[in-house]
Amino acid sequence: MSPSPDAADADLGGLPRVVLDEDGLDRLELVLGGWAPASVLDRFGQPAEAVLTDAENTPLARVRVDEAGGSPRVEPLATLATGSGPQWDPSVRLPAAEARERIASAGRGARAAFIVGDVPALVDLERVAAVAREPDVAVVVVVMPVARRARASGGVGWAGVTRAAWALADAAEAAAPETRVVRLVIPWPGGDGLAPILAAGGIDDPRLLEAPEALSFEAHYPPASAHELRRARATAATGPGAVVFFTGLSGSGKSTIARALADELSDAGPRKVTLLDGDEVRQHLSRGLGFDAESREINVDRIAWVAALVAAHGGVAVAAPIAPFGAGRRNARALAEAQGAAFVLVWVSTPLEVCEARDRKGLYALARAGEVAEFTGITSAFEPPDDADVVVDTTDTSVPEAVRRIREALDARLGEAPSAGG
Repeated sequence: MSPSPDAADADLGGLPRVVLDEDGLDRLELVLGGWAPASVLDRFGQPAEAVLTDAENTPLARVRVDEAGGSPRVEPLATLATGSGPQWDPSVRLPAAEARERIASAGRGARAAFIVGDVPALVDLERVAAVAREPDVAVVVVVMPVARRARASGGVGWAGVTRAAWALADAAEAAAPETRVVRLVIPWPGGDGLAPILAAGGIDDPRLLEAPEALSFEAHYPPASAHELRRARATAATGPGAVVFFTGLSGSGKSTIARALADELSDAGPRKVTLLDGDEVRQHLSRGLGFDAESREINVDRIAWVAALVAAHGGVAVAAPIAPFGAGRRNARALAEAQGAAFVLVWVSTPLEVCEARDRKGLYALARAGEVAEFTGITSAFEPPDDADVVVDTTDTSVPEAVRRIREALDARLGEAPSAGG
């Protein structure tokens, strides 16, 4: 569902705001995609009318309940942010109506659906292939329920499970060329109630594929699944890790690039990746701080300290504050390098006029009107770095290209990280 012009231009001033966590964003995507009724949003406990936002305070949807006990109505205000990896491919992450149409287009005949709960084992591959070969089966649907929340550490991540699931779908196509195979990703925060959501896409009586524990790679898994398991269970990296530290104006694209980078690094393994987004840190680690110069420096110092701690234990910290002052950025580098960690400073140099034109949060307009004090770029200075390792302008640089350039710089730094105390 695309945001309507009226909703996008709506005056949201004064409406209470409800910040959605990762599970909440999954539920909102289900509602906007027609997979679930708006009543699944009731659990957030919002008032009769409210604005739902992400952790960056971006207005995503307006929720209204017109009468007591009535079902809420949801008006989209912005497109939900996406990540990287095969689970975000728009050709498989479909609205319910498009999924129904794709499944129905296979023609008459039985429909078989399989939910991939973990990397498929050989027994799963054989089961799906056998069903695909049944003469009355017209379509096999391979369903990947995927959450924005990361999977448990030490296991295969969402991207890896999705790749293994699509390899299973490839095997079904090879086993029964006349049978249509449909690949489908559905946002799913977990818990009960998946069956009615799948039914909204025309998927009835799905069968769960969930690999049992402690199976040997070669004897029990097809090559694609075994490959993902080996990647996930590779020996953890030893020694200090790295800090990728972003700086740039609000609206420059820092958070979008940082999240895509964190997703890609998590999938690449074997280091644990921690994302420290500036707005999310403000809600937790730096709750109560203001936006004056001193408070901004304290916030950046806290982020830098946590990032250095993550790197000291072999992880990669991806930090995305505004970090407007050179002193704070230099301190972040010093803290990381004191732990022997690699440090990459990324300046997202998108010009002020571009950031202000985007103004997804409406903050620049408020700052221009004098309603927000100490706003970086308008009433508070931003000191451009002269020591950035990577400079990215999102006016003409795509997110994948930005991630590629940052990874190149990070790989180079990891190869030459100083020893602790050196």
